[in-house]
Amino acid sequence: MSLSDAVLASNALIKVTPGLMIWTIVAFLITLFVLRRYAFGPIQKTIDERRQRIEQSIAEAEAARNEARQLLEEHRSLIGQARGQAEDILSEARKVADAQRERVREETEADRQRRMEETRRQIEAETHRALEAIRSEVAELTLAAATKVTGKALDDADHRRLIDDAIRELDFSQFEREGA
Repeated sequence: MSLSDAVLASNALIKVTPGLMIWTIVAFLITLFVLRRYAFGPIQKTIDERRQRIEQSIAEAEAARNEARQLLEEHRSLIGQARGQAEDILSEARKVADAQRERVREETEADRQRRMEETRRQIEAETHRALEAIRSEVAELTLAAATKVTGKALDDADHRRLIDDAIRELDFSQFEREGA
């Protein structure tokens, strides 16, 4: 026998002993049964529960992500609608402002035209009054001149005839054109 065989033969752990092997297998099977019944079941149950919680969390996260996407799309849609409404409101406000400017301009123009027409009527009325006053003065001056030239007083018919002749000879159309 060699030295290595002697060392191997002297070691009790390396020797094949059938009784020890049977008791080792029986102890292993009992330990396996006890672990399986009392340890592996609860451990597996805990693992399964954890797996279910993780899967549920993943499903909830996915649902939350989908809801967030949906809310984001709704938000974008609302922002788009708000922008469209804001542009519509601005457009309407511009139209109203333009209409008000146009109305004010038309009212101002109408007021200006009315004032000019009123002023024109006043000028014409004043021109007619002035012409009547001038005619009256001319008639009086004509009577005074006729009395001095003839040296006598004329009766009403003579006065009237002389006044009408003098007035016909005067050209009042030039005064009326200047007044207009």
